[in-house]
Amino acid sequence: MRWCRFRAADKEAYGIVDGQDVIEVRGTPFDKFERTTIRRPLDRVKLLVPCIPGTFYAAGLNYLSHIQETAKAGGKENYAPERPDIGYRAINALVAHQEAIIIPYDATEKVQYEGELVVVIGKKAKRVTEEEALGCVLGYTIGNDISERSWQRNDRTFWRSKNSDTFKPIGPWIETEVNLNLMRTTVRLNKKVVSEFPTNNMVFSIATYISTMSRYLTLHPGDIIWMGTDGPTHNIQHGDEVEVEIRGIGTLRNPVLREKEG
Repeated sequence: MRWCRFRAADKEAYGIVDGQDVIEVRGTPFDKFERTTIRRPLDRVKLLVPCIPGTFYAAGLNYLSHIQETAKAGGKENYAPERPDIGYRAINALVAHQEAIIIPYDATEKVQYEGELVVVIGKKAKRVTEEEALGCVLGYTIGNDISERSWQRNDRTFWRSKNSDTFKPIGPWIETEVNLNLMRTTVRLNKKVVSEFPTNNMVFSIATYISTMSRYLTLHPGDIIWMGTDGPTHNIQHGDEVEVEIRGIGTLRNPVLREKEG
């Protein structure tokens, strides 16, 4: 099933994507729901952020090639993490498919993308095993982790380098039926492929992350976990367009604009 949030006729609702249409739903995918008889063309609705999470988590370095690239760029020793590492991101940074990534006027040219698989939690999870973990997942969507790299080096908490408004595009919808082992992530900058990798080729699996996290904190329906990226990233600038495609889900597309001073 393919879930979306949308706006049409000044109304916001969850819907089920059925081919080129959206069927409006009463309720949410995280609780009881029922399909209505209202069906709208997909290209006539405004897709919104697929869900508003209670908590927004982000996996640390989770792909070997990206670890190598990061170490090389920073002149540091190349190492693989010994355990899953999780961080937090800000909900204010989320924007939907087709909405603009706004680069702050005082940012440097080192603003970069990272195409990521996003896990959407569907059931409360506390102290779950790795075998139980994926049963707590509603589905998967796509994220683009925008970072201002010079700020990232200098801001201890990454408060603006990772969390500035619009720095976390997500969407276009949540896909509940996927084969993780068949997924492939492709990132395009202005229609040119700049990164491509097997999505599930992670250092630590989704199940490992969920199980580890749930030992210490409770995951709730609607929470999201961004799973990291692989390979190199490049600078983006005003006028660019970034696409992140994950096989089995779809394509997240966002234009890039730079904020005018003042």
